[in-house]
Amino acid sequence: MDVTKYGRWALVIGSSEGIGESFARKLAAQGFNLVMTSRRAESLELLAQDLRALGREVRTLSLDLTEAGALAKARAVTDGLEIGLLAYVAGVVATHGDFVAQNPDLHRRLVAINITGVTDFTHHYGAAMCDRGRGGIIVVGSMGSFIGSPNLSVYCGVKAFSRIFCEGLWLECQGHGVDVLHMCIGFTATPAMRRIGIDTSMAASPDAVAQEALDNIANGPVLLAGGEPTRVRARAYSQVDNRAQAVRASVIQLTASETA
Repeated sequence: MDVTKYGRWALVIGSSEGIGESFARKLAAQGFNLVMTSRRAESLELLAQDLRALGREVRTLSLDLTEAGALAKARAVTDGLEIGLLAYVAGVVATHGDFVAQNPDLHRRLVAINITGVTDFTHHYGAAMCDRGRGGIIVVGSMGSFIGSPNLSVYCGVKAFSRIFCEGLWLECQGHGVDVLHMCIGFTATPAMRRIGIDTSMAASPDAVAQEALDNIANGPVLLAGGEPTRVRARAYSQVDNRAQAVRASVIQLTASETA
């Protein structure tokens, strides 16, 4: 990862644990100063202490992306800095359930984080990058973006928006010297997955996922984490001849392992 290509400061949204923490540690090790946000202020500050020990400048912000004015709160910390890399890693995991039986507040949270937040943050920081003629944007998504699944209908829908949005943004930004990458992850051993009781012993590590994204930031618009097995699943999920068959075939795999 070439710091001089992007700029000295990186903003990691959702960085207190899991993939976001891995991004922050790897970027700091490669010379970036960090602005890190998360709802978990205590965990965020402990991570910041580790990164400052490497000689990096670190700013932290406790931020709930579902609250009004989230971008304005982030700008209060980042205005005046040249944010050369944006990693948008925030997500919601515990979304499994029948749509009509769920609390609509859960649906609003999913939209706020995966649609409103993604567009607001990429618009503000991406515009500055395009004006400077350099920068990079990574948005972490899910294999669930390729197909609808019962009990995950809103989750899959917002993840699909994020992926398709980034595909268009990638081409728009390419002429301005700004890299855009949407990374679709599969089964990953995050603390959030373990908190809802999922056995992650066979899952990919957050470090491996973050490194794959950083290695491929210039190879957008979409990266399917995990190589050929993931590409095979994406092709199967993307069948257009018989969507009913594709949706039915995906139910167990998506609901069991790919809510990241």
